[in-house]
Amino acid sequence: MKLAVIILAAGQGKRMKSALPKVLQPLAGQPLLGHVLTVADALRPQSIHVVYGHGGDDVRATFAGARVHWALQAEQHGTGHALMQAMPAVGDDQVVLVLYGDVPLVRLDTLRELLAHANAKTLSLLTVILDDPTGYGRIVRAASGAIERIVEQQDASAAELAIREGNSGILAAPAKLLRQWLGQLKNANAQGEYYLTDVIAMAVRDQVQVVPCIAPTEAEVLGVNDKAQLAQLERLYQRRRVNELLVAGATLIDPARLDVRGEVTVGRDVVIEANVLLEGQVFLGDRVRVGPNCVLRDMRVGADTVIHPNCVLERSDIDEACSVGPFARLRPGSVLRRDSHIGNFVELKKTTLGEGSKAN
Repeated sequence: MKLAVIILAAGQGKRMKSALPKVLQPLAGQPLLGHVLTVADALRPQSIHVVYGHGGDDVRATFAGARVHWALQAEQHGTGHALMQAMPAVGDDQVVLVLYGDVPLVRLDTLRELLAHANAKTLSLLTVILDDPTGYGRIVRAASGAIERIVEQQDASAAELAIREGNSGILAAPAKLLRQWLGQLKNANAQGEYYLTDVIAMAVRDQVQVVPCIAPTEAEVLGVNDKAQLAQLERLYQRRRVNELLVAGATLIDPARLDVRGEVTVGRDVVIEANVLLEGQVFLGDRVRVGPNCVLRDMRVGADTVIHPNCVLERSDIDEACSVGPFARLRPGSVLRRDSHIGNFVELKKTTLGEGSKAN
């Protein structure tokens, strides 16, 4: 079936205590919603829909170039109500994948696994096993293990609160049935809202199979409600990116003190010292060494080059076997040809330094 992705991104985020809408809060230099759009686009859906609300003009302006259909949720009455706003633009022949603008770390492989079980007669639901399920809707299963329903924490009994399997909110369902279920939602609950989670019980009632997929890690489904949680996600994201570099063969002198805010490609035997920021598109060739306290932004660095401590390099091109710094600055448009050297406190802008040349 054709895929439509709907991202719910209308929340105000009062606990952020920020004038910036919650989904525009930065994670690794990119808005939260940007991370979700990236993984959604990688699924190659027929359409992507974003339900927006608070700070809507800013949200739309930030992603003005995105291949997105926008749906306004003028008043917030729950997740079910939010999804209703996008459904008129979705065809009955599509499977709908529901994502959240403040849940940025879900992996592409996890979503592909979820979608593998979704079809015209099946709803697939992403769940997670939690050490502390506080705040999550609980997954209520029958004795057979089949999912019966989801109960929100504020509506749960003491026995249900003890359940450790939580609802991530992420699901995939056939649009035709989802539209019917959304039309049947009631707001008779503690919050007076239309819960998307209620469609699970409706699917069970209608004998539609509900297939659970358990997320590999809790990190993938963590949301953001305040700056403390945002900082926690930043560390989890950085740990993920650092592990990718280590697996690729890079030597990181202190993995906890590397920040990655873009796409980084490394060759063999690359060494990166502590307190380094890599931003944008960065390529480090074989045996490159990056000293401590450096910033590299949209850089290509050729093999056997040494970046000495405390350099700021942006949107420039460095060939093989060069030496840069310490305390050097390359501003956009600079090119260092093979075996060239720039020394202490040298700054270049839109300058090409020829092969074997030196600037001190």
